[in-house]
Amino acid sequence: MSVNTGSARWSGGLKDGKGQVSTGSGALSDQPYGFNTRFEDEPGTNPEELIGAAHASCFSMALSMILGEHELTADEIKTVAEVTLEQKDGGFAVTKSHLFVAAKVPGASEAAFMDAATTAKENCPISKLLDCEITMDAELVS
Repeated sequence: MSVNTGSARWSGGLKDGKGQVSTGSGALSDQPYGFNTRFEDEPGTNPEELIGAAHASCFSMALSMILGEHELTADEIKTVAEVTLEQKDGGFAVTKSHLFVAAKVPGASEAAFMDAATTAKENCPISKLLDCEITMDAELVS
């Protein structure tokens, strides 16, 4: 079992408040976030961006594992997760995560790659965590 930590601090109201988010590993340390970084163009991060990074990285690792089970190794997997935040049921919700995937996998057929990508989309731990629609555009590149 793997247990990882993340932490956040917040002070102030919703629109004028400021927060800092950190990861237990130190990869993020007191990274600023707030209403202005979430809904405006202020530098910093936001929860949806962090979810997107988590989903893209988890999917890429899962795809690598599944390809390996078929004796295929990717030269490169590029994944972007576009996370959608919308008003829903009187509040806000993450309603969708769309994965854009381009991978260079020597020796892989289009069918084998798409099967592996679909399996990774459905089974990576972050996909399983998200309670939203998950869609994907995947491309095998040479």
